[in-house]
Amino acid sequence: MAKLSKQQFNCKESQVTDEKIYQQRRQLLKKLGYVGAAGLLAPYAGLSMANGKESNEFSLRELAFSKTNKASISEKLTPESKVTTHNNFYEFGAQKHQPAELAQKFKVNPWQLKISGEVERQLTLGYDDLFSRFDIEERIYRLRCVEAWSMVVPWLGFQLSDLIKLAQPTSKAKYVKFKTLYDPKQMPGQANHYLGGGIKYPYQEGLRMDEAMNPLTIMAVGLYGKTLPPQNGAPIRLVLPWKYGFKSIKSIVEIEFTEQQPATTWSKLAPKEYGFYANVNPNVDHPRWSQKSERRITSGGLFSRNRIDTQMFNGYGEQVAQMYQSMDLAKYY
Repeated sequence: MAKLSKQQFNCKESQVTDEKIYQQRRQLLKKLGYVGAAGLLAPYAGLSMANGKESNEFSLRELAFSKTNKASISEKLTPESKVTTHNNFYEFGAQKHQPAELAQKFKVNPWQLKISGEVERQLTLGYDDLFSRFDIEERIYRLRCVEAWSMVVPWLGFQLSDLIKLAQPTSKAKYVKFKTLYDPKQMPGQANHYLGGGIKYPYQEGLRMDEAMNPLTIMAVGLYGKTLPPQNGAPIRLVLPWKYGFKSIKSIVEIEFTEQQPATTWSKLAPKEYGFYANVNPNVDHPRWSQKSERRITSGGLFSRNRIDTQMFNGYGEQVAQMYQSMDLAKYY
């Protein structure tokens, strides 16, 4: 797989990060040349360093992974407050505001992420492993929801391919299956059918192996220079910028390598509306609404008119289109 260069992308961090935090982090990077776990991934309450000291457990490779919409001059901005309060995480409620309100007591440490299936090395990663076993990068991606709204988010994480290489899949591994934590005591949407949107839990997702290995695919452990808040999928979630947001499964506890295509939550619930691939495609409408445009969430109110044209593969076609060259994307949606 060809390595992606910074020149391929041009969405600047300063466009999406709070200016004060942005300047603080840049000053720290300039001084140190790297940012350690205690500095880069501070607890989700603000940018800080543990006891005023930096850790060098891993380094930050600064890469801005996004591609400007050629049909417009610049991206709309997504304030941090919107990223953390406008969420789809049905385990904490089906309304956009509910996850931020109902997930604040969610405990993420200790945590176990189990890797199993068709692999040479079955693994169990603890909470600290998520931040120390892999190189953490900053990736600035568009996030396009199937509901036709979008954001621009500065994630912190590592390439899923790094974890896959560590597990050493066998030749039988054709797909990767993901599962969210099942804990009705902590996740009220799992205990209440109405609150949880009628979903059968635990939430499950899947990828083809080439999609999982694509350099754009990351496991996010933070955003805006801090660890993930619980409503955004703490402590670890998948991020797939060329697919609709429901593919980016949150609070992952299991990754299984399989020979057969795994069943996924939304595809089982409404197969005519939500396919396995879920690639952003303005040419294939959702049965109940158009996908030709989207509402970019900015600093305006809920009904702000920030409509922009939707791009094929959310603007990442140069990096992912080759995986689907022989497929009818209207059929394999």
